Amino acid sequence: MFFYLSKILFFLIRPTNFLIILMGLGLLLRLSRWRRTGMAAIASAFLGFAVLGFSPAANLLLEPLEDRFPRPDSLPNVDGIIVLGGAVDTITSGARGVPALTTSAERLTTVAGLARKLPSAKIIHTGGHGVLVAGQTTESAVAIGLFTDFGIDPARIVLEDKSRNTWENAVFTRELVKPEPGQTWLLVTSAYHMPRAISVFREAGWSGLTAWPVDYRTRGPEGKFLGFAGASEGLKRFDIAFREWVGLAAYWLTGRSKAFFPSP
Repeated sequence: MFFYLSKILFFLIRPTNFLIILMGLGLLLRLSRWRRTGMAAIASAFLGFAVLGFSPAANLLLEPLEDRFPRPDSLPNVDGIIVLGGAVDTITSGARGVPALTTSAERLTTVAGLARKLPSAKIIHTGGHGVLVAGQTTESAVAIGLFTDFGIDPARIVLEDKSRNTWENAVFTRELVKPEPGQTWLLVTSAYHMPRAISVFREAGWSGLTAWPVDYRTRGPEGKFLGFAGASEGLKRFDIAFREWVGLAAYWLTGRSKAFFPSP
């Protein structure tokens, strides 16, 4: 139920969707006796698109997330590398029969180097279908094909292909891998997603986690006040940042995380 509610509610409050809904409502009101209210709604929607698309708002929201868990200076000895899903477009991959990756592809491509540097570590990919309408394949099914193309021994690869969100990533992977006290696990996901991922894995009973953030979208503190040359870029980045902050709040309020903004 949590999965379906989260998808439906976020569709409605996603900033770009909300602004379109607001504009549509304004157009309808313009056809009624509330013409001035309709004009105000249209103007507000236009202003929202302009501010979120061109201003530094997206960077201001995203940069604190990306810098919350810095990557360690050197790779520790680890028992396993846990790669979170989100890098595969399952609908297109299933329809085309070839891997189709999202803008988070670095979650997968970074595994080639990590597997070579950590030859004794297991490679665990966790991710099934993260969308309401499932495609013809799963993220893990695509991931194993890429990992073997990277030259990774299939005997090292463990797949969890039932999870649909970060909480299920943590719970289902723990049930599958059965981590033991004293073991060390490298957690690989997008830098902006790392605070929520680490906190959820902790709450699900994982210990010995080392964050390995990838897929950075901002330049860091020096770029947080920079705007965007194209509105589409700023709007897309703002949607990502807003979704992550909402996700942090939702997981905290529902007991899936002990802290609203987890720390290392």
